[in-house]
Amino acid sequence: MPSILTDEQVIILKQAHRTIRDKKLADRIKAVLSLNAGYEYSQVAKILLLDEVTLRRYVKQYQEKGIDGLLEYRYAGGKTSLTTNQEEELKTFLRDNTQRTAKDVAQHIGKTYGISFSLIGITKLLHRLGFTYKKPKIIPGKANRVKQEEFLKIYEETKACLGVNDRIYFLDSTHPEHNTKPSYGWILKGKANDKFVKTNSGRDRLNLNGALNFSDKTAIVLEEKTINKETTIHLLETIKKKQQSGKAYLILDNASYYHARIVKQWILHHRRFKLIFLPTYSPNLNLIERLWRFFHQRATWNRYFETFEEFRTTSLNFFKNLNIYQKELSFLLTDNFQLVPA
Repeated sequence: MPSILTDEQVIILKQAHRTIRDKKLADRIKAVLSLNAGYEYSQVAKILLLDEVTLRRYVKQYQEKGIDGLLEYRYAGGKTSLTTNQEEELKTFLRDNTQRTAKDVAQHIGKTYGISFSLIGITKLLHRLGFTYKKPKIIPGKANRVKQEEFLKIYEETKACLGVNDRIYFLDSTHPEHNTKPSYGWILKGKANDKFVKTNSGRDRLNLNGALNFSDKTAIVLEEKTINKETTIHLLETIKKKQQSGKAYLILDNASYYHARIVKQWILHHRRFKLIFLPTYSPNLNLIERLWRFFHQRATWNRYFETFEEFRTTSLNFFKNLNIYQKELSFLLTDNFQLVPA
């Protein structure tokens, strides 16, 4: 098919395609652009899973009515549609008042504007306005953004002053339980395709004390009977043995054992070790938290362990062989921290 669009029209259609959220409308734009680029009707029909009659109708709609004509069903409903101002008011309302279902949104529109929408119609409206159905993210209620910003300033200053042999470590402990933890995954639709994973009544757990080396993404993870001031010293001694020169900057939370007198005395006698405490309620700034989650994703979620010893061996072997995941960890364990909203 010969070119039917000017350069300006091509730009406008491409811009519309980038912002459109309705798949069917996006396909209309792709059809016109593809035909304009020289593809045959049969080729475009095969790629977009459409028929040639439909494609010719799209071209005709565009030639006669422009982009509004091409996307005309988007405006179907006439008098039952919201005005531009009403849509903006609705967006503001939904930003401040998350509604759990499309039905709730439809009821709000009916009560506020006296306009009725079907559930399909309201879903299309929400997508067009830029909304998507997902869970809100959980953040600590007592987190302090100002304190977090202050910490990041100290952290960046520390990074800027690192010597050749200096290292930054993120410290924390985790306590995985010997119990099956189900997690999301891609499963075929339908009850016949439901997947099941065995569970047990075990409540035994591991006590793992860890230090993540930010520079090379390696980790020291020690199994302990409990996590306390003595096991904190054990972890510090292990870091000391691994890193025999240069300063060691330890980033840690405000657990009581980190503030214990014995720990403070150890630091006084090992001047190359520096403690940098995180603001309270700030797990988002402790990089090792991502490692713990990665461990569960790869080693424990959706898995049944018959015995605690099997669970223990699998968990400890994961950390012993962490180098297997070096490529993944290099992307995951970056210090692009997300602060709590202001």
